[in-house]
Amino acid sequence: MTMELLQETLQMGCEHFGFTLSELQREQFETYARLLVEWNEKMNLTAITKPQEIAMKHFVDSLLLTKAIEVERGASLIDVGTGAGFPGIPVKILREDLQLTLLDSLKKRIGFLTEVTGKLGLGAACIHARAEEQGKKPQEREQYDIACARAVAHLRELAEYCLPFVRVGGVFAALKGYEIEQELQEAKKAISLMGGQVENIEKYELPDTSRRSIVIIRKKAATPPKYPRPSAKIAKVPLI
Repeated sequence: MTMELLQETLQMGCEHFGFTLSELQREQFETYARLLVEWNEKMNLTAITKPQEIAMKHFVDSLLLTKAIEVERGASLIDVGTGAGFPGIPVKILREDLQLTLLDSLKKRIGFLTEVTGKLGLGAACIHARAEEQGKKPQEREQYDIACARAVAHLRELAEYCLPFVRVGGVFAALKGYEIEQELQEAKKAISLMGGQVENIEKYELPDTSRRSIVIIRKKAATPPKYPRPSAKIAKVPLI
């Protein structure tokens, strides 16, 4: 894997958005990319495996979260349905002060995330659990300053999975495709029922011309105890 291409693209993307990386952070991103490609040969983590695409579509794209919302020093962040660790791990590389929890329902992926965060020297909790079950646990419910999710499900379902984790006053940030208006309309009821309110939608175009929306939802009230419902019910009986 040609790391020059990865580093060049990463540098270009970071400069474009005003991110500054130290030598250590550049090395951490390189190690992350190597491990991603290595593990991807054994299990399905990503369809994106070219170095310049990893740099832009995974790393820089994930870092946009820190532009879209104000992330306070030492804030607690849970990445729900994190998959290969996006956006949580890139954000933690940039902001080591954050308390990061990576949540995924597939045990194999947790194995990958544990190795990555260990090798990069990032303190992060890697939890193997289903979001709708974890969000009911008293030690997890409404405990986080920020919940985020990237390309996991429709915003209507995401609201039910993610908002129960967010403390009142905190934020749920959904990294979505550029054209978000219809999905947002369809998710209005679910967001409101979970105690959330759409605060803003930030839209970005990356230097490779790919585009991203980040929907910022502020938690205004506690989520009623009956939510989140079991995943089968969330799928079968949408909140519309």
